[in-house]
Amino acid sequence: MGRRGGPRPGVRFLVPGLASPALLCTTGCTGPDGSVPPSPSPTSASASAQPVSDADLCTRLVTYWARRTLADDTYGDYQSMRLSHGQYRILLDVVTAGRSARKHQGTDTAGRLMGRQARTACAARHRHGTPSTGPWT
Repeated sequence: MGRRGGPRPGVRFLVPGLASPALLCTTGCTGPDGSVPPSPSPTSASASAQPVSDADLCTRLVTYWARRTLADDTYGDYQSMRLSHGQYRILLDVVTAGRSARKHQGTDTAGRLMGRQARTACAARHRHGTPSTGPWT
């Protein structure tokens, strides 16, 4: 492929499961000092191949955005957060509880509370599978 957007010669794909993306090189892969980068272990690639449940994904998303919102590090547009309307409703409830807890008990307690509430609300939302067929519900 060409220079723009296409893969470079010798680069096949990104290796999943590593802390930072690593390229798997097939030819001519050496560092500036001539060293060869370590290859990923089979367990790191296969460990990330485990599917994540819809409830777990919801919990991760809501908890992430709740912590950012509590830190005033975002604005309230659910579409830019890539949340569904239902996930956003959970986020608003979780952040409201987190703000109250932070005021009375501190940021660490608020973070733990938000995580528990997100997990509980997302589990309830997905207890019968996917809430609907629409992407924004």
